Amino acid sequence: MLSDKERNRQLRQIKKDNLRRYRQFGRKQGRKIAPEEYEVQMRDPDNLVEIDDLQTHFFTDIGTVRAVDGVTFDIPRGRTIGVVGESGCGKSVTSLSIMRLLQEPQGQITGGQVRFSLRDGKAIDLTKAPLKMMQHIRGNEISMIFQEPMTTLNPVFTVGSQIDEVSRLHSGRMKKADIRKRSVELLRLVGIANAERVYRMYPHELSGGMRQRVVIAMALACDPQLIIADEPTTALDVTIQAQILDLMRSLKDRINSSIMLITHDLGVVAEMADYVVVMYAGRIIEQGTTMDIFKNPLHPYTVGLMKSRPNMIEEGEKLYSIPGNVPNPIDLPDHCYFRNRCARCIAKCSDPYPPLIPISDTHKVACWLYEEERR
Repeated sequence: MLSDKERNRQLRQIKKDNLRRYRQFGRKQGRKIAPEEYEVQMRDPDNLVEIDDLQTHFFTDIGTVRAVDGVTFDIPRGRTIGVVGESGCGKSVTSLSIMRLLQEPQGQITGGQVRFSLRDGKAIDLTKAPLKMMQHIRGNEISMIFQEPMTTLNPVFTVGSQIDEVSRLHSGRMKKADIRKRSVELLRLVGIANAERVYRMYPHELSGGMRQRVVIAMALACDPQLIIADEPTTALDVTIQAQILDLMRSLKDRINSSIMLITHDLGVVAEMADYVVVMYAGRIIEQGTTMDIFKNPLHPYTVGLMKSRPNMIEEGEKLYSIPGNVPNPIDLPDHCYFRNRCARCIAKCSDPYPPLIPISDTHKVACWLYEEERR
């Protein structure tokens, strides 16, 4: 146990180190970046995005939070990837890292690559691309549907003016009348019947479902290659959720885009996703096809998530919850982060954090139990 004097000295050193990192980051952002630094080759031409050992850290006054700590997965063209896990596991930070929308300089991408295939056939590393290039890519090639539509939309501007802005920024040659026509068409595309009237309305005049449709229309304004949907149905009731999911599925097929779906709702993932990534404490603990994860969950944490779903068959049973707490993200252990909550813990779980062990061509799990079984 540290004394108050030692603790204060430690906090002063943390602030000093953070200030040094902020200055280094500022110098790095200010310099001119040559194309050779961010132009890359895709490992597989069928992939739209390849995330390789992504590390995103937040440098706080009490220590470094390793929010994303070595995440690796691919997003194939025309497919939907479901990213699931508890709150605080790093799902949203992963998506914000792809978009480069972190609160800098406190939040920084400290390692890894995010390779993205552009429309012109070239590939770039989004973590190293110049800010001007990222401003072109955001909204044009990668769009994001944020969690809460009421806070996403600006309450003092009409719905139409906010959709117009996306087209105006990324399609500079379009005339004002053409931009307005395009916005009305987008509102019709997302299932809004009286599109002309809604175009002139303010966000507070619309229901939650209508606002979410408007946000989706904004995301689709430039026919992006990748749509990142961060909890797109959280604020909606069940019937509207189903409509929004059907809408996203049909629009994905219509414009041939990929979707990265971030959600807590395993039912949504089972219905929408082709592949599933399960995250825990900033790391991927299991990944595979939807069939792999739902029919044969292997990691004890994934099994716990499945058991936590409400069951309509077993009446009167208490809803299962995973015991214990997530480890402190500022002081993560060297061993498996789930060890202290795991009912199947073995002696090897005290060893360094397990790698993703391949179970099949599509199914991988980060658990020493399966290393022992393979042997």
